[in-house]
Amino acid sequence: MAWFEFDWVDAFSARAFGGNGCAVVHGGATLPDRTCMDFVRETSLVECTFTGPSETADIRVRYFLASREIPFAGHPTLATVAALRARGLVQGDSLTLETGAGIVPVRIDGERIEMRQVAPVFGPELPVALVAAAISLPPDAIAHSPQRVSTGLPFCITVLRDHAALRAARLDVEALRRLTAEQGYSGTDVVEPFLVTLRGATGEGHTFSRLLLAPPSPPEDPFTGSATGAMAAYLWRRGLMRGDRFTAEQGHWMGRPGQARVTRVGPPEAMTGIRVAGQGRLLMRGQVDLPG
Repeated sequence: MAWFEFDWVDAFSARAFGGNGCAVVHGGATLPDRTCMDFVRETSLVECTFTGPSETADIRVRYFLASREIPFAGHPTLATVAALRARGLVQGDSLTLETGAGIVPVRIDGERIEMRQVAPVFGPELPVALVAAAISLPPDAIAHSPQRVSTGLPFCITVLRDHAALRAARLDVEALRRLTAEQGYSGTDVVEPFLVTLRGATGEGHTFSRLLLAPPSPPEDPFTGSATGAMAAYLWRRGLMRGDRFTAEQGHWMGRPGQARVTRVGPPEAMTGIRVAGQGRLLMRGQVDLPG
């Protein structure tokens, strides 16, 4: 057992208890996978990060759910940088992170932290009927063909017709497993539908989204930075979003409103990256005794 410093940050929010929480365990990148997953389960958060030295970037970051390690995640990236900055561990207005999805450049502009997610990878379109069943909606609630898209972590981007459909969506875990199996995945390696509408939760937003999660994660993610990048790439590629920047919103119906500024890098037909920016609010810090 050993003691580690940690920070708890609410990401994509300027206020406490908004956006999405993440616990950042400093120096924990060498901990066993099981310890990291158990820590996430103990916090009841969706994801936590564990940092360490890197030979290829300014710092190494590992990302864990309660069920597995994942290569990259958006709100934990923002939370990690906010935590490093609060401890005086960030020099200047930029840094690079070594992640399982590659090197992620980060810029800091005042209180706003902006990550550049990798160039989008567009996977197959998924059957509307299977996706609709996984979210307990009729097929006609889905406005455009769902598609697997990744800017570091894959999601099934699913555009719904309106807020009524978004509010009515409920995860059917067995139907999600059927969808997962249809795509050649198994076990916990699922690609969840990221649900988006082309109207914000407030007058400032251009999109409003939800991400429903299967156990052992909490039932819903308050704000999903990696999925927001994938969603933005989908919208620009299909001509559903004008301009090269928009505001994405998520979490308002959970009482945890979050907001991100999303910027396209490159033309819609040949994007080289997606920039996702937001604020992070340090909520608490302390020490945790973890088995090595």
